[in-house]
Amino acid sequence: MEPNKKENFISVIDEHKRIIYKIVNSYCPQLEDRKDLEQEIIIQLWNAFDSYNPNYKFTTWMYRIALNTAISFYRKEKKWYQRNDFFNDESMFRLEEGNAVEALELSTNVKLLQEFIQKLKELDKAIMLLYLEENSYEEIADILGISTTNVGTKIGRIKVKIKKEFDKKKSHGR
Repeated sequence: MEPNKKENFISVIDEHKRIIYKIVNSYCPQLEDRKDLEQEIIIQLWNAFDSYNPNYKFTTWMYRIALNTAISFYRKEKKWYQRNDFFNDESMFRLEEGNAVEALELSTNVKLLQEFIQKLKELDKAIMLLYLEENSYEEIADILGISTTNVGTKIGRIKVKIKKEFDKKKSHGR
């Protein structure tokens, strides 16, 4: 293995680790599962690293691989979400650092939004993550391999669903 390749890989992953952090936290409620998914995403990114085409945005390529890995992981390992979290190993890129501080700073509405997104189906969750990252409908469609029209329709429906959830929470006094 070329030392330069390894250094380049570590550098770009470290630069864009927030993408992995957001995906892992959205698809896995348990710490151990997040660490497993984080590792699986990094392995898949490493395996595909030589095939990255620099004519395209790195983040689009990274999102595509990370989201596909997360969706596959989620489907394969659904049963894991029922168990308790007994482990507290350190993650390779320390994606968990600052998590407690960030969580304390989140407003109630942001926490509710995260809770609602966590409950969405895999594809809808991916769409909302990308939408909240301010990706265009075209970029979302490209990353997920669906039509731009489908992206727009799904975002509209998800917004209505989330608004109903917010209204329900407010009317029940949380």
